[in-house]
Amino acid sequence: MSSFSSRSFLPDALLASITRLRVDDPDFAWKAAQVRRRRERLAPNGKLNIIAADHPARMVTKVGDDALALADRRDYLARILRVLSSEPVDGIMATMDILEDLLIVDALLRDQALPTFLDDRVLIASMNRGGLAGSAWELDDPMTGATAAACVAWRLDGAKVLLRVDESEPASLKTMLACAAAISECNAHRLPMFLEPLPVKRNAKGYAVLKTPDALARLAGVAAALGDSSRFLWLKLPYCDGYETVARSTTLPILLLGGESAGSPKPFLQQLESAMRAGSNVRGALVGRNVLFPGDEDPLAIATAAGGIVHEGWSADDAVRAIDACRGRGLDRLQALRSV
Repeated sequence: MSSFSSRSFLPDALLASITRLRVDDPDFAWKAAQVRRRRERLAPNGKLNIIAADHPARMVTKVGDDALALADRRDYLARILRVLSSEPVDGIMATMDILEDLLIVDALLRDQALPTFLDDRVLIASMNRGGLAGSAWELDDPMTGATAAACVAWRLDGAKVLLRVDESEPASLKTMLACAAAISECNAHRLPMFLEPLPVKRNAKGYAVLKTPDALARLAGVAAALGDSSRFLWLKLPYCDGYETVARSTTLPILLLGGESAGSPKPFLQQLESAMRAGSNVRGALVGRNVLFPGDEDPLAIATAAGGIVHEGWSADDAVRAIDACRGRGLDRLQALRSV
């Protein structure tokens, strides 16, 4: 039986209020963004534990056997808010619609003098989601999300782009040029950029990531050279055996991505521990489904376990033991909101 219920955690009245405020006051989220308290430094201790929540915008909705798991926005928001309840989570990377939902919830909490989710957290906007999963143009992935200027106007803390490269697909070049332009635009605004370069090959099920040290290291070298400067650039790279080779391919900070949910948290935690030890420039994680949908486990517990590895240097075994200690903590956090 699952230790987390999104219907219990995210009350009906709060979910309805998000839509009501979108209709009655379209600037509500914008105004919330203007008063959000931001941290002074992106990574105070040089490391980041970020939740990724941008998959639905690319028509990626499958988790395990459920083809529409990520398409249930109530469940998705509840899981995101649950993860953001974890202290060692530094922030979130998402598309603007999701960030706006979160900003609305934060404003309602602030209005009632309740603890917020987003103050002092890192908010990163996803910039490119045009390469829809399964589409004929999948590797032609232009910027269809927030611009660098919009990120600054919304007082966000960074931007993210995905660069999938199949050397046999001409569309990859178009995406590479779009990513280079986005990096330069972010540099002009002194906005941190989180770039996810993935070598891929088409198979019967679509594009598969080549998770080998040589493929990842070669593309990391390409990615680090994009744009007019790499000074605000972080790389987001998947795990593979021999991650030391990947870490040695650049001096840029690297965050580990998670990929599809494994159902059980332990394999992901073991990979995170191994990656963090592969090189001094491996600085944390930017993970989505493995934390948000950890089988029957509580997303907060998994986020806390990952945060312990990133920020405290825990082993995977330490992290697994910590899951029991924080499972189920604060499940009534949103119940304190008076009727909205």
